[in-house]
Amino acid sequence: MTKNEWLNFALVMILFAMFFTVSCAKQVVQNEPVSTTQPEVSTASDRPAEAAEPAKQLQEDRLRAEAAASEAAGMAFVNENIPFSFDSSVLSDQAQQILHSKADYLRANSGVTVTVEGHCDERGTEAYNIALGERRAESVKNFLVDMGISANRLKTISYGEERPIAMGQDEASWGKNRRAQFMVN
Repeated sequence: MTKNEWLNFALVMILFAMFFTVSCAKQVVQNEPVSTTQPEVSTASDRPAEAAEPAKQLQEDRLRAEAAASEAAGMAFVNENIPFSFDSSVLSDQAQQILHSKADYLRANSGVTVTVEGHCDERGTEAYNIALGERRAESVKNFLVDMGISANRLKTISYGEERPIAMGQDEASWGKNRRAQFMVN
């Protein structure tokens, strides 16, 4: 074989190999879309369920946080008493600040009704302390009505000296007992 024959033979073999390679590549390419389409379809159908899980969890977490915040606000509303001076039903600046925040709570929670309890320290007669406790509760109620809270959401009652929260015989104890207290109905 001459040199030209070897070159022709090599060229034919190269062409034959290229033809074979190209024809195999087409078969692989044709099979790939079929095999890749199926996993994409299955993962596409799984994605909404997977995406729904974190979204559902986030919403549950948000609802739990809102419920906890609402409960904390409710506890703060009930636990913060309105202080009064000795033998007085006049609302101090401190008492008015507390009542402003209580009015905000009542506006935000329109379904809440409350009873305002008037309390006194043990000094004075029982009848006098019942009357003073009633004036204190009414003073608080009137302030809240002036702040836009409906009067039918507010009830008053006086316990006078019957329900002290501090048992001492000193000014600090008496000062804690001179109060208006809120109870959610």
